Amino acid sequence: MSIIETKNLSFTYGVGTPFEKTAVDDLSVSVNEGEVIGLIGHTGSGKSTFVQMLNGLIKPTSGEVLLDGINIWDKPKEIRKIRFRVGMVFQYPEYQLFEETVRKDIAFGAINKGLSGDELEATVRKSARFTGLSEDLLEKSPFDLSGGEKRRAAIAGVIAMDPDVLVLDEPTAGLDPMGRDLLLSQIIQYHQERKNTVFFVSHSMEDIARVADRVMVMNRAKLVMFDTPRNVFARVDELHEIGLRVPQITRIMTGLREKGHRFSEGILTVEQAFDEIVDRLKREGKI
Repeated sequence: MSIIETKNLSFTYGVGTPFEKTAVDDLSVSVNEGEVIGLIGHTGSGKSTFVQMLNGLIKPTSGEVLLDGINIWDKPKEIRKIRFRVGMVFQYPEYQLFEETVRKDIAFGAINKGLSGDELEATVRKSARFTGLSEDLLEKSPFDLSGGEKRRAAIAGVIAMDPDVLVLDEPTAGLDPMGRDLLLSQIIQYHQERKNTVFFVSHSMEDIARVADRVMVMNRAKLVMFDTPRNVFARVDELHEIGLRVPQITRIMTGLREKGHRFSEGILTVEQAFDEIVDRLKREGKI
């Protein structure tokens, strides 16, 4: 069942000025409840503008965003309610932390949604757990946390609002490899437990291959691909033409295939490659 849908969605900055620029052009897409949608495209392709229209931060120049079949702009005065259902985590969300303690920062959105008392406390604890924050950090100032901990605290604040659709705009940007892998694992675990819909914007093809059920590819304000990771990353030449690449492990395994090694097509993750290599070595009696 479709939870969010866009119909002929477009947005143009600076309409009627010399700086007029179309950021999203006639984009129509339907996303099912519970899906993880990866969104990729070069800088300036329209990704961030698109996801900001999903929860009403930006109003479309034309077209519609439908949430459960209803145009989110049918009642403009109630657009705030949409933002509780479609939660947005911006790139470098730790810059939005402002409360005295981590607990208060996580609770802020939930309080505005109307939670209080024991329900609020349970929500804060659960959201912290989802993002891997230990309870001893809840009473600390968010500014005393490490970079990765700040990122997780900011994401926990959005998760605490329990959105039906969670939009993550470059959530692992700027993190070291260990921090990125940890945060990604926690996002995957959160989705498996909550089973909500997630939009995951990233420049990391490896991250997209690891988490996405389907992948949207944007180029010059247009949606140019929307398919499974395996099918999208099989279109190597087309991706290269628009300045994108396939996951590194996919390139390596494709290179081995071209050298005559009989590995499967469409290997997207290191885990898949490891299993494939081990299976082959077993069949050949080498392990």
